[in-house]
Amino acid sequence: MDMIPYLAAASAILGLALAAYYYRAVAAASPGDDRMVFLMTEIQKGARAFLYKEYSWVAVFVVALAILLAIIIAPLAAISYVLGAVLSAGAGFVGMTVATMANARTAEAAKEGPGKALPIAFRGGAVMGFTVAGLALLGLMFVYLLFVEWLEVDKAFEIVTAFGLGGSSIALFSRVGGGIYTKAADVGADLVGKVEAGIPEDDPRNPATIADNVGDNVGDVAGMGADLFESYAGSIIAPVSLIAFAAGIGATNIGDNLGYLVFPMAVAFVGMLASIVGSFFVRAGDSTDSHALSKALHMGTNIAMGLTIIATFIVAYLVFDGDDQKPWGIAVAVVGGLIVGWALGKTAEFYTSDAFNPVKKIAKQSETGPATTVLSGVSTGMVSVAASVGLILIGVLVAWWGGDQAFGDASIPGGIYGIAVAAIGMLATTGVVVSVDAYGPISDNAGGIAEMAHLDPSVRKVTDALDSLGNTTAAIAKGFAVGSAALTALALFKSFEYAIAAAGGSLDLNVGEVDAFVGLFIGAGLPFLFAALTIDAVGRAANKMIEEVRRQFREIPGLREGADGAIPDSARCVAISTEASLREMLIPGGLAVIVPLVVGFISVNALGGLLAGVLVSGFAIAIFMANAGGAWDNAKKYIEAGNHGGKGSDPHKAAVVGDTVGDPFKDTSGPAMNILIKVMTIVALVFASAFV
Repeated sequence: MDMIPYLAAASAILGLALAAYYYRAVAAASPGDDRMVFLMTEIQKGARAFLYKEYSWVAVFVVALAILLAIIIAPLAAISYVLGAVLSAGAGFVGMTVATMANARTAEAAKEGPGKALPIAFRGGAVMGFTVAGLALLGLMFVYLLFVEWLEVDKAFEIVTAFGLGGSSIALFSRVGGGIYTKAADVGADLVGKVEAGIPEDDPRNPATIADNVGDNVGDVAGMGADLFESYAGSIIAPVSLIAFAAGIGATNIGDNLGYLVFPMAVAFVGMLASIVGSFFVRAGDSTDSHALSKALHMGTNIAMGLTIIATFIVAYLVFDGDDQKPWGIAVAVVGGLIVGWALGKTAEFYTSDAFNPVKKIAKQSETGPATTVLSGVSTGMVSVAASVGLILIGVLVAWWGGDQAFGDASIPGGIYGIAVAAIGMLATTGVVVSVDAYGPISDNAGGIAEMAHLDPSVRKVTDALDSLGNTTAAIAKGFAVGSAALTALALFKSFEYAIAAAGGSLDLNVGEVDAFVGLFIGAGLPFLFAALTIDAVGRAANKMIEEVRRQFREIPGLREGADGAIPDSARCVAISTEASLREMLIPGGLAVIVPLVVGFISVNALGGLLAGVLVSGFAIAIFMANAGGAWDNAKKYIEAGNHGGKGSDPHKAAVVGDTVGDPFKDTSGPAMNILIKVMTIVALVFASAFV
């Protein structure tokens, strides 16, 4: 068992090596003609400029919180926190860099059909996927080995937990800032370009097109990568911290608890190896049929999941072999989490793919105008919450039962430990899950470049097919992320309770008591406030973008008509999105950290109620927004494929309005909810002793 952290670290290095291999494979592909290279370079410059500015702003917050950790908890906790933040930011930057390389190369490969284009887009996404999983696992194993095994420092497990807080800090601001950027540009480009001017999506005449394509990378790639980084790291930290606080152990008195600490690392180890194997099975034929493309893309995920299930049972029996232990129980908990994560993804696919009735219903409702389009999308998102809640409850019950069966007579809380490892089960195959998710923005950018470079319409047909599938894969990944967030937050919440007790305090969650009752309502309301702030931020930034695009159409002679020499000022649109998103991300981002600190220093019971309210309310809102937004987007693409009048028709205009409403839902507010849930919980856990 002593070797498990080392094996996990070795598998992380192997994942990073695979990322480097895929990077070289993408770089070796042709980026196309001079016009395509120019567009790719412009997108790269805009994305890099945004990330440099964003990270410089966030660095101030990271330094401030690191100082607070050093003063209140321990100086080494500040080091662990900064390391988590740096690695998370690094993963996002690497993913964004390769995504902005892969877009033109995917468009060029699309000239030969989806069989050539899909592997390039997937490999570009795989660089992101295995960089995220590799850096998260390697960094966490380093922190664990350094502070727990090698140095055996005081407060070792609080220090390890601070690594997760570092990843969460970057994820929060990356998701919010990147989400505001991308949707401000997207909404501005769509409303003025497609609705008012009647020109195609990604038309080079539209000044906001470059900003829109930049946004795909800073929001849906860099932001998403930071999101999954903290989700993956948090899912491993949750069971480790649970055991540490429940058993009251430190680095010097682990005793018989070593198996409980390293088992999540063992699951991450086998999951990484399974993801590496699965990634080589993603191949496509020449069909643009969505079902065929979906099958090709998900083949890697399905194989990785199958291998992980088998390996988990083997690992469980190798780690837990005591007379009072039933290893099959904890393996069932992990596999249950994995299957529920897959089922959440499939649920998202059902509600967001144009192959199923919910999206077709929204497209049909577009025939009677924007109002019915919006209403239909809202109801679709809400219905999907009920199905997702049911799946999470099944996952919780199965994981609790499995953990209780495995360790029912042990001193550790077997049921809640089962729930904690179910979360790592959901994210064990993070490498390939993120690969499939990051594939989507690359395909979207490829379509934009095909349009702006005036490539043959057959190329755009291929990229549109890939992009439509990308919307669904993004919704699937968000299902994994928010599902794991719910289970991880529940385990961290229980760890918080134990940490309060270890510090000499007590946590009373009786809602009949005023502190817990007030905290519960604050927590239930916070996700709504958070969503309102981020949606309003998108609206304000988009308003500026719309006015700028209108001004350029009005003042640049011949721009709207596409006259020779009429060149849009894309740099101005990029600057608008950058400035607005950075300014607007500060309040909602700071809210997630400041509120639990303030409430915790006033009353730990109120903080306990707050965390419970945020968990339940935030989960429901995240599912609703992600699925409603994805459904609106694919309903628009379903109409653009020639249904219900096709492009330019009144139903198409109504669907564009629905898609515009859904943009901040699925790419700004919704994805940030699962980060909000975990950030508040992990802040409470790290500062628990200070509250008491």
